[in-house]
Formats: sequence, structure tokens, C-alpha cells
Amino acid sequence: MVDLSPGSVVVVGAGISGVAAARELVAAGLDVVVLERSRRVGGRMARWTRDGRAIDVGAAYFTIRDLEFRQLAEQWAGRGLAHPWTDTFTVADATGVHDRTVGPVRWSAEKGLRSLVEDLAEGLDVRVGVEVERVGAGPSVDGRPVRAVVLAMPDPQALDLVGDDLPGVRSVLRPEWDPVITVAASFPRRTWRGLDAMFVHDSPLTLVVDDGRRRGDGAPVLVAHTTNEVARAHLDEPSAVVPEVLAEVERLVPVEGPPTWVEAKRWGSATPHDLRPERYWLTEERVALCGDGWSMRPRVEAAWLSGRDAGRGLASRLARE
Repeated sequence: MVDLSPGSVVVVGAGISGVAAARELVAAGLDVVVLERSRRVGGRMARWTRDGRAIDVGAAYFTIRDLEFRQLAEQWAGRGLAHPWTDTFTVADATGVHDRTVGPVRWSAEKGLRSLVEDLAEGLDVRVGVEVERVGAGPSVDGRPVRAVVLAMPDPQALDLVGDDLPGVRSVLRPEWDPVITVAASFPRRTWRGLDAMFVHDSPLTLVVDDGRRRGDGAPVLVAHTTNEVARAHLDEPSAVVPEVLAEVERLVPVEGPPTWVEAKRWGSATPHDLRPERYWLTEERVALCGDGWSMRPRVEAAWLSGRDAGRGLASRLARE
């Protein structure tokens, strides 16, 4: 059991949204504790380390629209943590590769996107490997009274934590989110050219990323993301989707030989089924809700903005009490 004081503001979830909220609350002079059930920060900005290099297996990249987020990205770039990657993706469908599309610049990070959350978490009181079981009225965390709570996570996970004594919180949470399975594979050598990433339509896949180009080291590693429907059919055994994914990757990318290794990662609540215009929600019970589910365009920037605004909104509310 984690020791929490009644004056603490507890942020549950140490993804980019939770960490952004915590930073705003600390800047307002509040006592803040961040609790994360996994062994590390980052949430869905997850990475694996294989063959001594980072591989993004959650969010694939981030884009920038907001001025303040741009300033943060430029700070990361100035310190060698993040870099612009590409504005051009290939487009394919069930009949093959057909086109290229130009869009906003996608950004990447040499040590994986999780390293950016780790950077934001520096100096915060973050406690990993802590499983919160219940957030109740008061508010309280596992029966201990606290000043306020921020739930920075997908709605289905929040619903598992919020007690029936917080009907106002439960009423705004939406149980329907879509799953995704990410499959990463390393090949003996690079046999393809001109690929940064590929949007795929009418296929078991939605996105294929050349991780060597994304990272900038040329490693022969591809990362594929399945559709929600394919993921839903394999949630109990994510590795079972690997043959189907590899067959589709081989149809779209001129790889040679079987991969030297391949692994699958399940995301049970990857994307919100329904979108919201609000950036966050603050209830009368001093419980704030944030994350990329509070956006009309779920993405890394949206999660950061949601956490930032939730932190600022909650700090302002507490200052008036």
C-alpha cells in the first residue's frame, strides 16, 4: 500500500497525459503523487529494446499543431531527444501499393517515444509498479482520503477503478474502445527502399512502419499495426495473429526470408470508439479525467494537451476552494 497524505493530488497513470497533468499541478505548488501500475512510465508511448535499439510498439509518431507543444518538441530536438522524421507516407490497399501522400511532418525519437515521457517525468514523484484498485468518493484512493484525483487512462481502465459511489464520474466514461495488435519483425537485411511508412486500406493492417528509417539507423525492422477487427479476434492470444500479419507485410513490402525475430503486443484499449469535443473533464467530486480519449483527433499531441489542460483546470479549482 502506497503512503498517501490527505493533502495529496494523486495522478493515476504515467503516460504522457498523466505526466503533463502532474507537471502543471506541481507548477501550481501542489503536492502531487503519480501512480503507475506498470514498471515504467510511458503508457501507450511504449517501446521494446531489441538488439540494443529502441522500437516503438505503441504510438508510431507524433505531429504538431499547438504552439506550446511545438515549443516543447523543439526543446526535445535541441537536446537530441526528438527529430522530424517524414511528411510522406506510401498508400496501399488490397490490390497493392498505389500512391504516396504528403501530410504533416511526423516526429520520432532516437530512444523511442517513451523517452519523451521519461524526460517530462524528471523531478516528479512517480511510483511505478503500483496497482490502484479503487477510486472512491471523498475522493479516495484505495480507501485513503486525498485532495483530488486525476485519472489519465483510457475510459475502460478508468471504469474498472471508479467505485459506484462516484456516479458523476462513471456517467461520463465510455466503455467502448477499439483494440490494436502491434507486430514488430526484424529481417536479415534491408531489401526494400523508399519506404518511411505505409497507410493500408482494405487489409488486416492499417499501418506499416520502417523502424530503421523512423529511428534513422537503417535497421531492417518493420512494425505493423492491425485493424480493430483483426485485433479483437486475437485478444486472448496476440501471437496467433503473427502469420496473417507477416503474410500481409510480405505482400506489401519486398522482404526476403523469414524474420530473425517477431513479436506481438496487444493494446486492448487503443483508440476511443466515440470522440469528444472536450479536452478533459473535471467533476464535482474533484476527479479529473484526461487522455487522448478527450479529443476529436486522438494522437500524442492530444493526450499531452488533455493532461496539460486537466492539470491547469484542477489547479485553478483547488486554488478557489
